[in-house]
Amino acid sequence: MAGTDLIADLETRNLIHDSTDREALREAVAGGPVAIYYGCDPTADSLHVGNLIGLIVLRRFQDAGHRPIALAGGATGMIGDPGGRSEERNLLDEATLNHNVAAIKEQLGRIVDLGPAAGSGGGELVDNRDWTQSIGVLEFLRDVGKYVTVNQMLARESVRQRINSEHGISFTEFSYMLLQANDYLWLHDHLNCTIQIGGSDQWGNILSGVDFIRRKRGEHVHAFSWPLLTASDGTKLGKTTGARVWLDAAKTSPYQFRQHWMQTPDELVESQLLTFSLQPIERLRVVVAEHNEAPHLRFGQRVLADEMTALVHGAPAAMAAAEAAELLFSGDPTTASE
Repeated sequence: MAGTDLIADLETRNLIHDSTDREALREAVAGGPVAIYYGCDPTADSLHVGNLIGLIVLRRFQDAGHRPIALAGGATGMIGDPGGRSEERNLLDEATLNHNVAAIKEQLGRIVDLGPAAGSGGGELVDNRDWTQSIGVLEFLRDVGKYVTVNQMLARESVRQRINSEHGISFTEFSYMLLQANDYLWLHDHLNCTIQIGGSDQWGNILSGVDFIRRKRGEHVHAFSWPLLTASDGTKLGKTTGARVWLDAAKTSPYQFRQHWMQTPDELVESQLLTFSLQPIERLRVVVAEHNEAPHLRFGQRVLADEMTALVHGAPAAMAAAEAAELLFSGDPTTASE
């Protein structure tokens, strides 16, 4: 897939909500290959469906010849994101963080090819503890803090919401965007990363990194976000207030995982297929048309559920989950594998 086509494909799939200069982004991707990163905090030993969209976007870029970088925020995960309701995160010890990162790497490796890093198209998992832990307070204030104004930080919607909330915002949380901005700089300097991605609720933090690199290096880098994925109750998917569907089979079985997608409302089948499926858009249009002819047969949900389960848990687990569903709902027990 050509670089220009990749951005057009993402736009058609409704995967670009906000972006830096769109045409500059399009030209950068078309002139690639480029390195692109997505970050998630290892606060648990499993990612969830809320993270899946970011991993799939990385996979789309890798399939198009670009280099994906997944960042495990071992450092930022310790202090909490100001987008949260209050400062509820606990400081995890080194052993727990190492365990969580190792578990996440295994999950990532099913979706993104984590091959050799330097000078190749192989993806890479990095942990921002590696470059953050050794930075002293004075060094951080001098090398990062002086490039970001408090006015700029207060202008971010997530920060304003926390300031006006019942609990307010701690200085620890307030510094989150500085740490994330420094992550982008480090990845830019060391891995030639020029695109950061994330959900629309992270847009303020993402822009902080773009601005930081421009101020400190005088260079223009890129970023985009996708619309926030929400649960049926309207909360951010994956948060404690919403439904958690884990990528770890020990937390959410392949059968339960498949059923999550089978329960997709008919009116969301097309948008969910476009967002999550790796199949070409032309093929998905055919799937949607067939689904709409007889929605009660749930053809669209089956295509989505089978592909997502195979992507996250492997083809054998997906087949077993489908057979289990057939047994429970309408299947012939003599056709199920052991």
